[in-house]
Amino acid sequence: MVIGVLTVEYALHGNDSLKGKRRVANSLKQKVRNTFNVAVAEAGTEESLTRLRLQVVSVSNSERHMQSRMDKCLLMMEAVCEEEMTYSDLEMFHDD
Repeated sequence: MVIGVLTVEYALHGNDSLKGKRRVANSLKQKVRNTFNVAVAEAGTEESLTRLRLQVVSVSNSERHMQSRMDKCLLMMEAVCEEEMTYSDLEMFHDD
């Protein structure tokens, strides 16, 4: 079994309200969940109005399948969000 964790961070330029941040976060989370059937949550940037970090988690029995799914997820997150993506990282954990 392979567990994939994709971490993506955005800079929310010009945002000055929690409402604006939540609009971006909720829209992006819903699109990712609906398209890829993965778990998505904000992680570590709850106190910031100008940064948004999302973590996408999925489980698969194939590393190749996981890599493909997370690559497609990352490409979609870049394409559908107008905010600047400043960081992305994929970690895979194997259950032996």
